Amino acid sequence: MQRQTDILHTILSIAIQRGPEKSTCPSEIARMLFPEDWRKHMKNVVDAAIDLHNQGKVVITQKGIPIDVNQIRGPIRIKII
Repeated sequence: MQRQTDILHTILSIAIQRGPEKSTCPSEIARMLFPEDWRKHMKNVVDAAIDLHNQGKVVITQKGIPIDVNQIRGPIRIKII
């Protein structure tokens, strides 16, 4: 549970720092929090980003366009609204 809280907090923190004009890749978050085995945690980071998206706190995009998070295919980016 603490791990999920850390992921959520880090996503929001980075998104706020970058502002609405810039985005971040989920792998950046995973690398910050889990430098030794970040790939293993990618699903957790993406799931946390989806939770924040569903709460209206961030938007998930592909090629700069907001997407339906129920049909994610390919790389995504996360940004603050």
